[in-house]
Amino acid sequence: MQSPREFSIQEYGPTACSVVLNDVAYARDGRAVFSGLSLELTQSRVGIVGRNGSGKSQLARLIAGLAAPDAGVLRVGGADVARDRKAALGLVGILFQNPDHQIIFPTVGEELCFGLTAQGANRPHARQRAQAMLDQFERSDWFDRSVHGLSQGQRHLVCLMSVLVMAPKVIVLDEPFAGLDLATTVRLGRYLDGLEQRLIHISHDLPALTEYDRVIWLERGTVQMDGPPQQVLPAYEAEMREQGGRNDFTDL
Repeated sequence: MQSPREFSIQEYGPTACSVVLNDVAYARDGRAVFSGLSLELTQSRVGIVGRNGSGKSQLARLIAGLAAPDAGVLRVGGADVARDRKAALGLVGILFQNPDHQIIFPTVGEELCFGLTAQGANRPHARQRAQAMLDQFERSDWFDRSVHGLSQGQRHLVCLMSVLVMAPKVIVLDEPFAGLDLATTVRLGRYLDGLEQRLIHISHDLPALTEYDRVIWLERGTVQMDGPPQQVLPAYEAEMREQGGRNDFTDL
């Protein structure tokens, strides 16, 4: 089977693309999430760790252009992805923890074609591209298949294919393997590891990030630590274990 990496190179060419946040402020439901956050993400594999509520998922939404900063600048490949939605579709793809929060169409083919038509492809070309993606994953017969009849792992695969078919330069992973069995996690992880695109991976699974180029530890909307995983992950784990050993829950 041809790998997803080979598909992206042959069809779309190089995909390197920087993500730049400059003094970004963002609030949600009246609560400040970020206040003056600045980052430049240029590495191929970037991991994001942090406790629940530290701002990880909101950072993912900002990078994907699903939310706009209240102040500051956020650009992907030089584009303002929150305001230029067509550019955002070609630059950033996002995989959510729950595929049911991502899938909106009743059949697999409709789901894969949607992003392509939003990018400007006509229906025959979108169908051709979608079918080619299904062929890559040996799911040629899925085009007219109902999404609701698929297992959780299969729906995750549909989400992955719907992102890959649009050939984004950056893929944001927001706990994409939570709730999956080990075999499915390993299989989908292998596909992602082989991709040429830049991956920004939010995860509580620390071993999944050990081979990454860079890990950023977020704490209450600020960068607590930023560096190679060999430095950041042990420090983060030690702090979490120390906090877990306390008897009070005031910091939850």
